Amino acid sequence: MRRRRKKGTGIGIIVFVVLILFGIIAYKKIDLEKRGVQAKQKIENLEARMKEEEERAEEIKNLEAYVQTKRYIEDVAREKLGLVYEDEIILQQEE
Repeated sequence: MRRRRKKGTGIGIIVFVVLILFGIIAYKKIDLEKRGVQAKQKIENLEARMKEEEERAEEIKNLEAYVQTKRYIEDVAREKLGLVYEDEIILQQEE
């Protein structure tokens, strides 16, 4: 007697494997899209932070230039040391 083969078994296995591969690919695609959105947000945050740091660096540069001026020295002498020019009159409130 000859053995008879089932014709539908091989095709069923192939279809099952193809569906599993399709599911895996779809899952990975969704995961990559999520990672892409997160990476984009991180880039935007870093760019904003970089802009803030550039502004801060500019402020520090301006402060450094101001500190080296005669006006800054006079302001510090007046405020911290209480120094005044000879011909200057100081008015103070009575308590």
